[in-house]
Amino acid sequence: MTQQQTTSEKPKWWKSGYAWLVFAGPALVVVASLTTVYIAVNGQDPVLAHEENQGKPLFGKALTPEEKNALEPAVTARNHAATGVNKD
Repeated sequence: MTQQQTTSEKPKWWKSGYAWLVFAGPALVVVASLTTVYIAVNGQDPVLAHEENQGKPLFGKALTPEEKNALEPAVTARNHAATGVNKD
């Protein structure tokens, strides 16, 4: 005859899929946040001093009078949207 086990043995916690589901979520969040911090610290743009930018045109080239006139409707619309005051 065979002996029956009288004590019921519970499986170890690491053999349960639910335990890995509970621990894996927060662990992935920690890894993702550390990766984000690493990218933010090492991938930052250099800071320009205010003095370095004085007298230099935007985007590295000076605008011709024709280009300035072409931008006038956009500038007027932007200013109108910011203030809400009609120019007329």
